[in-house]
Amino acid sequence: MIYTITLNPAVDKELVVPALELDTVLRSQEINIDFGGKGFNVSRMLGALGCGSVALGFAGGHSGELLREGLESLGIVSDFVSVDEETRTNVSIVTAAPSHYIKVNEPGPVISPEARESLIEKVRTLARAGDWWVLAGSLPPGVPTSIYADLIREIQGSGAHAILDTSGEALHWGCGARPFLAKPNKIELQQLTNLPVNSTDEIVGAAQAMQGTGINNVVVSLGMEGALLVNAQDVWQAASPRIQERNPTGAGDSMVGGLVWGLSEGLSVSEALRWGIACGAATASMSGTTVGSRQLVEELLPQIELAKLNDSAATAR
Repeated sequence: MIYTITLNPAVDKELVVPALELDTVLRSQEINIDFGGKGFNVSRMLGALGCGSVALGFAGGHSGELLREGLESLGIVSDFVSVDEETRTNVSIVTAAPSHYIKVNEPGPVISPEARESLIEKVRTLARAGDWWVLAGSLPPGVPTSIYADLIREIQGSGAHAILDTSGEALHWGCGARPFLAKPNKIELQQLTNLPVNSTDEIVGAAQAMQGTGINNVVVSLGMEGALLVNAQDVWQAASPRIQERNPTGAGDSMVGGLVWGLSEGLSVSEALRWGIACGAATASMSGTTVGSRQLVEELLPQIELAKLNDSAATAR
């Protein structure tokens, strides 16, 4: 089983207007509603690959119900901890030709200590050996930055595997609990290690410093340049295939979806990374917030090469 945890989800409302103007009433031509959260995006990609998952997190009020119903309409099972305050709504105002936008994100509901403990207890009850868990995204008010570390200890103490995709102090504390895999981008890697990341060698060095804290695998996402994988044995570079990029939003989450799917199927981390890169590229090639289809992922997969950087003679497809 694969579980995703999104601690600070949102209902994302997009209003499309002819032009952005100040100090006047704007009338929207179109309204789009989406269900925001990095873990949700991972679950959506898993669904596109034909794999079910269970989405966990906090949800409250009318917006929380909207999240539950929306995920159900996408075929995603949810198992939220209910909170008293309203789940946040993020509002974007974009021009019809999307060259300009204004986005306002709410901070999210304040999570009580009781709700935090309820989530930890839920994870403790659900976690089973061999399962995979993705912990992703920012933290809502009232949640300590050590929350991911607490959850990782529960998950991996059961024999399951945790994948961490967050930033800042939450990433720092989460890494201390030694997840199976962490997926920072270059900026997050630099902030965590205080090391330069201006070249491939520097990125590898920073990832090795991060991996040296006890994390089995570090995957550094590099956007259109693909990703680097560093573990105790090897350093791999995966190049992204050539695509016509339409909307990169959520592509990193799709990459995590492909990664965890591959790992759950018994693939090596390096081979699972190829699926992750294909999923990320497929989503980046789609318009709006649609994730790539399995057919498109499989079409892109043969284009992705793995280069073993600590053995220049070894490459794999």
